[in-house]
Amino acid sequence: MSPEEKHQFKRLEQMAAKLRAQGFRITPQRLAILKLLAGSEEHPTADNLFKRVQKDFPTTSLATVYKTLHVLKEVGEVIELGFSDASSRYDGHKPFPHPHVICTECGEILDPSPEKTCQLANHMAEQTGYDITHHRMDFFGVCPRCQTK
Repeated sequence: MSPEEKHQFKRLEQMAAKLRAQGFRITPQRLAILKLLAGSEEHPTADNLFKRVQKDFPTTSLATVYKTLHVLKEVGEVIELGFSDASSRYDGHKPFPHPHVICTECGEILDPSPEKTCQLANHMAEQTGYDITHHRMDFFGVCPRCQTK
């Protein structure tokens, strides 16, 4: 098993365990959503998840996807990235505050290394006296692929 596969399996287990501990059932549809989130570095939308889950579970509703996302957000197993165009993307692969680099042309989202971000958060807490509970740092630009178009 590759390191990435191990991470995906561990994330899936963490997510399922957290839901079970909160009294939620792990239905086949919910498990499919968890697998997609645990293994995706793409930051999918609810609609992306819905379309992918429906291939294997045609009776799955979009409401099921949203309910699962809501519960996962509540228990800290997914972060929602809301954007001004009213779309949201979800990160279950790394459900903790970290920076994102977002292409303004194609919408691709990457996760650069977060080391300096943690240092910045600590610096901001020291400078302001705030107890920083979470943060969001997004960088917008045009990805290399879109630059060549």
